[in-house]
Amino acid sequence: MQNTTRRTLLKGAIAGGATAAIGPTLAAATPPRGRPLVIGHRGACALRPEHTLASYAKAIADGADYIEPDLMLSKDGVLVASHEPDLGKVSDVARHPAFADRRRAVVLGAQRFDGWFIGDFTFAELKQLRLKERIPEIRPANTRYDGMFQIVSFDEIADFVAAEATARGRAIGIAPELKTPTAFAALGMAIADRFVAAVSAHIYLATAPIIVQCFEIGTLERLRGHFPRGGSTQLMQLLDDAPMLPADVSAAGGSTRYADMMGPQGLRRIATYADIVAPDIRALIPLRADGRLDTPSPMIATAKAAGLIVGGYEFRPENRYLAAEFRGPGGPNARNPQGSIAEIRAYLRAGMDQFFTDDPGIGRLAVDGR
Repeated sequence: MQNTTRRTLLKGAIAGGATAAIGPTLAAATPPRGRPLVIGHRGACALRPEHTLASYAKAIADGADYIEPDLMLSKDGVLVASHEPDLGKVSDVARHPAFADRRRAVVLGAQRFDGWFIGDFTFAELKQLRLKERIPEIRPANTRYDGMFQIVSFDEIADFVAAEATARGRAIGIAPELKTPTAFAALGMAIADRFVAAVSAHIYLATAPIIVQCFEIGTLERLRGHFPRGGSTQLMQLLDDAPMLPADVSAAGGSTRYADMMGPQGLRRIATYADIVAPDIRALIPLRADGRLDTPSPMIATAKAAGLIVGGYEFRPENRYLAAEFRGPGGPNARNPQGSIAEIRAYLRAGMDQFFTDDPGIGRLAVDGR
């Protein structure tokens, strides 16, 4: 997912073979209707550096129904998995003398960002980098994997998931987020079209469970024409901070805020083109002033009345991310699986149908009742 700062940074920075037999067989093995879906947020990024094959593999091994790659475009238009536009945060790019001149500053509003931005690199150049843990101060155990893994393309992810599904005998879904389509469109790069082409070209993706996420409205509306209702691909409208406008709405001079989209009329509008609505979990059950969970939002029932599935992002197992009543000993960075399970279950009781989690093993336990 993304927050305000990251979305602003991304917009500014960008401007500078599976076998044919497995698809129909495994598509029938999608999770039972009515069971909450566990989506591995950036894989299992609480346990492995995000968007590495190791992170996706751990998520699948721990029972995720879907894995989530954030998709961006390289300079030469290849769909690659990364949430961060600044490669310095997630890779060893600073250690490559050949790329020293790619470092640049971006000034956005009152903030200055200085780094190496993904849109300035071809896919072949990105492949020279090695990934590292994004938040080592919170997840120091993940740093043992620094330098082991490359940035991967969406096509490589599809091959990997197809292989895992074949080996495990179950369908494994993919829930890609298309990052800032409006920013890419300004550069003449249609990320949604490239995604549709990638899905059409891959046998596993033709029938595998897919959830396409986006914070923008127009992209999902256009994708509905490519992925009609009732197929294996669903569309998810992500909702950001309430006062903000979706990037495509802002670019077109519109005034619809995410807060408007969370109301009855806005949710009915979303239901005309999307299957799922997914805000930050704290929009579903907000926190009180003391940090404990408050009363569930009426948005949950309103969304379901409009015919929408309700998702939420994202659950993290460290104390610092939990509501106050679920925190345990060990300090803010300590893992607290039992607290995370209890928090997820509180949201499931409130009516949440599916969710993103940094630790799919914990999510699986929360859903399965163990």
